[in-house]
Amino acid sequence: MMTQRPLSHTAYSVLDLAPVLEGATAAQSFQNSLDLAQHAEKWGYRRYWLAEHHNMPGIASSATSVVIGHIAGGTETIRVGSGGIMLPNHAPLVIAEQFGTLASIYPDRIDLGLGRAPGTDFQTARALRRDEKGGADFEQLLSELRGFFTGTDGKKVKAVPGEGVEVPIWLLGSSGYSAALAGRLGLPFAFASHFNPEHTLDALSLYRNSFEPGVLDEPYAMTGVNVIASETDEEAEYLASSQKQQFLELVRGTPGKLKPPVENVEQLMMPHERVALERQLGSSIYGSVDSVRSKLSAFAEETASDELIIVSQVYSHEARLRSYDLTAGIMKGE
Repeated sequence: MMTQRPLSHTAYSVLDLAPVLEGATAAQSFQNSLDLAQHAEKWGYRRYWLAEHHNMPGIASSATSVVIGHIAGGTETIRVGSGGIMLPNHAPLVIAEQFGTLASIYPDRIDLGLGRAPGTDFQTARALRRDEKGGADFEQLLSELRGFFTGTDGKKVKAVPGEGVEVPIWLLGSSGYSAALAGRLGLPFAFASHFNPEHTLDALSLYRNSFEPGVLDEPYAMTGVNVIASETDEEAEYLASSQKQQFLELVRGTPGKLKPPVENVEQLMMPHERVALERQLGSSIYGSVDSVRSKLSAFAEETASDELIIVSQVYSHEARLRSYDLTAGIMKGE
């Protein structure tokens, strides 16, 4: 059963795609990410997650575990993790060692969110995966990974560090597969509503209805949402044009760096592209504090999320900080 709660009782976190800005470098992206994480820690965000994507000029977090170490090393209390590691891209032993190492250096601060998509295009997926199973063996890989952490499978191969290290595992998804698996295994679940809003409610319902006590006694659902808050609705919509341009490039198969905002971004789109963006960004929330508060409250109530993980793809670093600051105030009921 879904339990509705006010925003002030809902946890809130950051999902960072480590955007590479047009005219800038990945090095600047990592500086911006650390600065955002340090501010997010002060503003009360619970966790700071980074996503694994490959062959995308506008996303710098392909070596996700390395960037997690960078962020964790520059912060003190905020949880840092992956949103997510695409497990079929990696040997489970390698992930157990990497996150066992991170959790040994930063105890009780590291999360391991796992997905089964490639996080890239088909050709890059082949270069990453080689075996071309396409995630079909995800459940087997997950079982192997969990075995390396627990050390209960009797294998001679051990994850060092890793075995016996506490690393909370989350399943991430944009469809029903991971929702059902997370429910059956009693794991926390995060749904990618920020780019697949159409299936949000079905996936969350599937997770809750299939939940069996395991790692958790009760289901715990986190939902991704695009939020850009600013002083006015018009300013927020203007800032959001950078994210829309980025998605437009993905629709066209020409991913690029995050571009500066533009006026009348819809004029850059063909009708079918406008439909595709609306389908992917349909749950996005852009606006003034009052507008964001109203829309975010409705979203949280509809999804009954235990936690919201906020994506703010904004070209200006200062405007991005401002958006996360305003959103934190909204979540705290200020």
